[in-house]
Amino acid sequence: MVGDAHKLKKSIGFFGVFAVAFGTTIAGGFFLLPGMAFSVAGPAIILSYVLAGLVVLLPSICKCELATAMPRAGGIYFYLDRAFGPMAGCIAGIGTWIALSLKTSFALVGLGFYVGLFFEGQDTTLIAVLVALAFGMLNIIGASKASALQNMLVILVLLLLSWFTIDGTLDIKPARFNDFFGQGETTMISMIGIVLISYVGLTKVASIAEEVKNPDRNIPMGVLLALGMAMLLYVLGLGVMIGTVPADQLAATKTPAADAAMFFAGRNGQVVISIAAIAAFMSVANAGILSTSRYPFAMGRDHTFPTYFRKIGRFRTPTRAIVVTVALIVLEILFLDPLIIAKYAGTLMLLLFAGICMALIVMRQSRIDSYDPGFKAPLYPILPIIGIVACLACIIMLGWVPVLFTAGLITLGILWFQWYASKRVHRIGAIHHIFAQLGRQQFDRLDVELREIIKEKGLRKTDPFEEVVADAFVIDLPKHSGFTAAASLAAAAIGERSGLNADTLQREFLEGTRIGSTPVAGGAALPHTRSESLTTPELVIVRCNGGMDIEVGNSDQSLRTQHVDAIFFLVSPEADPGLHLRLLASLAIAVEQPTFLERWRAASGGAGLKASLLRHERSLDVRLRPDAPSSIWIDMHIRDLNLPEDVIVTLIGRDGKTVVPRGSTQLHAGDRVVLLGEPEGISVLRTAMDLE
Repeated sequence: MVGDAHKLKKSIGFFGVFAVAFGTTIAGGFFLLPGMAFSVAGPAIILSYVLAGLVVLLPSICKCELATAMPRAGGIYFYLDRAFGPMAGCIAGIGTWIALSLKTSFALVGLGFYVGLFFEGQDTTLIAVLVALAFGMLNIIGASKASALQNMLVILVLLLLSWFTIDGTLDIKPARFNDFFGQGETTMISMIGIVLISYVGLTKVASIAEEVKNPDRNIPMGVLLALGMAMLLYVLGLGVMIGTVPADQLAATKTPAADAAMFFAGRNGQVVISIAAIAAFMSVANAGILSTSRYPFAMGRDHTFPTYFRKIGRFRTPTRAIVVTVALIVLEILFLDPLIIAKYAGTLMLLLFAGICMALIVMRQSRIDSYDPGFKAPLYPILPIIGIVACLACIIMLGWVPVLFTAGLITLGILWFQWYASKRVHRIGAIHHIFAQLGRQQFDRLDVELREIIKEKGLRKTDPFEEVVADAFVIDLPKHSGFTAAASLAAAAIGERSGLNADTLQREFLEGTRIGSTPVAGGAALPHTRSESLTTPELVIVRCNGGMDIEVGNSDQSLRTQHVDAIFFLVSPEADPGLHLRLLASLAIAVEQPTFLERWRAASGGAGLKASLLRHERSLDVRLRPDAPSSIWIDMHIRDLNLPEDVIVTLIGRDGKTVVPRGSTQLHAGDRVVLLGEPEGISVLRTAMDLE
């Protein structure tokens, strides 16, 4: 579980996700690598880019699922650690940290070449180092500021590349594509692993998932849109470069896009596309440092790296992790060749992409109820299996040196784990849940962590929490009643409506509480179970007048006595464990509010009890008084209230009883009216009723 002191602020929206993914994809692969790649594979390099994009698509889809289930800093490191255990996490964390830093270094080297077009004789390496230091400082100040700059850079790059592809297409000479496979199909295929660095930026989104607002929606939409747009621009842009620049010049240049612009638009065109290149490289540098630094931060938080790295600075950013990451990038700029950087980064990422696909299979097969992704990869398990095979095949094509480099990093990760992390980390991955199905011991800390993530993410827009509460049974227990009596009444109420066996339900409620599976918090107990025969959740709300002592099981099988004022009996469909856990989490959040017990004890009737549970932004509890703004509703019929769209009256409390609302129901002075709806409509009513 992550304490608030080590949590990152959620400040990145949909366009921010797209900007990080796209902005770190269109850079070196467009403005620097095409010339080097063309010198090896000729015009067929276009197909290398397309196939590389398709290879990346499969693990990207898998990664979107994992990121929506576990939106935590650290991305691939976090997923492989939780799937396979901390040794795999060490290997993935160190490998991804280095791979993404290589990608960032590659971009900064390219930036130096394009800046050199404006300032002849300048030391391009020095320029790259200075830009790395500048973006390091920006990221220390705050992710939201870095994200805002990222958005502006991406908009500029999109506009300029649109001009480049549209204007340049008119000057393409088809003859330059003759002898398309002149260097051989095998050479074209072998280049896939190298040009794959062009798409590595998509990985960076997963590492900042903890800082993304509404990750269930924004991460998959942002990543897949960025990949699709990047592939389109690579194909069109490469077509322009190959079709306008003579082959010998294109094979020798470090600034292929600028050379192409010079051919079809003169010096002014070269200046424009160089500005686009500089903006793109700056985008990669900014987003690269933003995301890469989250790996040592996440590993420090998990104790697989020294806790020094998990320190959050005054701007709520991982300051120390950023400083060390920038230092690593600077060393790579100073001592490595660009093509070597591309090969090493590509090999590492292919291995990690294969690991992502395997992690998805492990998480699905573990059948952990609390694994609750907001986005699910289609065509399971075919899609991740094809992803694994494709990534491993590309690794083989890259040759022995990059493979040996990757093997060395794997060895480094294992040695680091044995020397440092194994003494400090006592965590087992989801793969042990698969072993549990074969009779081995299941490890529950991961389940606890995933449940905490569900609680942090909250309900999905389609979850019927308000409807379940509004439709719940309400029981006001007299003083001195016992838990067994409460469970009996609740089971009978649910059984009468759903047809479930009341005796079986009562036994499951009592047994779950005895073995410790009933959460108790904020003066409330939440006995719960699931049923294959149920299609919609059922809830019974029990107020224990005068309070009640119940015995709850501990992990060591002992019992402890807990005093509660409220009990919520929840039964959900067996087929949707995620919904069950989200409903439980929302009930727990409601009862943990500081004023919950005060409002609960003072509530009048069932409507008041239900109102104390509903989400503030989606519900409104209005008391009709002659001296208040709500007086305009007195004596009106519900159908005449002129409510905002998507807002309905769900409960009416009158004289201690609950009135079922209908269009013809007339409201009276003193009524308690509970409304549910979308946040926008509820906000309008809240303002109109002066309930802010």
